[in-house]
Amino acid sequence: MAQADDTWSANANDAFEISLVKPSSSGLKTLAKFNPKFTYPIFGDDESIFGYQGLKINLRYHANDMRPNLDIAYNKKFKAIGETEAADIHQILKDFLPEVAFQRAADFENAIKSVPKDWAPPGTRLKDVEATDGEYSVWYGSLADPAIKQMVQRIQILVPLFIEGGSFIGTDDSDSADRWTVFFMFRKRHVLGADDEFSYEFVGYSTVYRFFLYRPHAASKEAPTLDFELPKGDFSLAELPCRTRISQFVILPPFQGKGNAARLYSTIFTHYLENAQTVEITVEDPNEAFDDLRDLTDLAFLRRDPEFNQIRIDTSVKIPKKGPAPRTIVDPSKLETLRQRTKIAPRQFARVVEMQLLSKLPEAVRPSLEQEPSKEQGTAEQHHEYQLWRLWVKQRIYRQNKEILSQLDRSERIDKLEETLSSVELEYLRLLGMFEHRGRHETSANGKRKLEVRTEGGSSKKARLEAA
Repeated sequence: MAQADDTWSANANDAFEISLVKPSSSGLKTLAKFNPKFTYPIFGDDESIFGYQGLKINLRYHANDMRPNLDIAYNKKFKAIGETEAADIHQILKDFLPEVAFQRAADFENAIKSVPKDWAPPGTRLKDVEATDGEYSVWYGSLADPAIKQMVQRIQILVPLFIEGGSFIGTDDSDSADRWTVFFMFRKRHVLGADDEFSYEFVGYSTVYRFFLYRPHAASKEAPTLDFELPKGDFSLAELPCRTRISQFVILPPFQGKGNAARLYSTIFTHYLENAQTVEITVEDPNEAFDDLRDLTDLAFLRRDPEFNQIRIDTSVKIPKKGPAPRTIVDPSKLETLRQRTKIAPRQFARVVEMQLLSKLPEAVRPSLEQEPSKEQGTAEQHHEYQLWRLWVKQRIYRQNKEILSQLDRSERIDKLEETLSSVELEYLRLLGMFEHRGRHETSANGKRKLEVRTEGGSSKKARLEAA
C-alpha cells in the first residue's frame, strides 16, 4: 500500500510552469516557458503539493489575449487513506483562475485559432516605444470596461505568483471599478506581408487606483459644519482631485532585464503627470526591486528638469555647536514647489533630491563604495558642504522616526541617527553606481544616453530606523 511520505510531495514552484503560446500551421508554438517565484498564496507556506509523483502543472496562455488553459499531468496519484488524500489541484486553482481556464485543450486550441488576425489589445493605445530588441506598446483602460475586466481576470493569478504578498483587486466591485485603471504592455511585431497589421505578445501590466483627495480651503474663522451641498447638475467624481496609487506591477520573466519595467513605469508616471486631476503619484508597498526601479527612473526624470538641476546646498549656512539645526540648508519653498509640480510623493522626492545632492558633492569629499572620504583631501569649504548634506539628511530621518527616537536617551539617539545615515549613504552610492553604469551601457548600445532599469536588484543594506 502506498504510504504518505515525501515521495508523494512535489515542490509547487518547480511543478508549476507557465507558458506563452500561439497557433501555427503545425499546432501550438511555445514562445516562452517560466516558473513562478512564489506559490505559497495558492498551495500553502511550504509551497508543496501532496499526492502526486511526476506532477506537472502547465498554465498555458495565448500570448496576445491571454486566454488561459490549465493542464495537469502526473505519473502516479496517491490513493486516499482515511482522511489523507491527494490535493485537489483543480479545485484549489478555481479560486485563482476564470472558468475558461478549465476548458478542454482542444477547445482552447480552437478558440485561439479563431482570434482575428487584426486583434488589438483592449482599451486605448497610450504609447509605442522602440527598443533594441523590438517595439513595445502600452495600452490602458478602466476596469469598468468589460474587455479590460476580462483580461485582468485572466492574468491576475500572476500577482500572487510574482509579487510577494500580492493580492487580487476587486474586479466584481462595480462601485469602485471606475477608480481602477489598468495598463498593459505588449511586444508589437509586424505581420509578414502586411505592413499595416501587427501581432502582440503580452509583456506585463500594472493596476492604478485613484483616491479622491480632500483639500480644504484656506483656514476660516468659522466653526466647521456638516451642513454643505454637493455640486448641482451633471457632475463626475472623476473630475475631483485625487492621489493616484500604483498598486500592482508585473513584468513576465522572459521580458525582464530589457528595460521594460522602466518603460512601463515611466509611461504611467508621464500619463498622470499630464492628468489635471492627479495631485500626487504614489506606490503601494513597493519591494526592494521596485524601489530601485522607482528611484532610478525618478532620478532620470528629474535630471531632465532645469529647476531640479539648479538645487544646491547653501554652503553659507553655519552649523551651530548647540541648539536646533538650521532649516535652510536647501531652500524648502523651492523644493516644495518643484515637488508639487512633478507630483512625486514627499518621501520619495526627498530620497531623490538627497541622492542628487550627494552626486554633486565635490569629488574630493564625496564618499564612494570603495573608500571613505579623507579628511586630508579637499578644502575646509568642501568638507563643510559634505557635513551640511549629512545634517540635512539626518533632519529628514529624525522627522520620519521622531516617535521612536524620542524614546532613546541622547547618546543612543545620536548613535542610531549616525548608523541610519551611514546605511542611507551606502544605499545612495549603490543606486548612483547603477545609474551611471546603465547610462554608459545605453550610450554605447544606442549612441545616446537612455536609462534602462532592470526590475531585479541586489540586496541592500537595511537601516534599522526607517531610512527611506
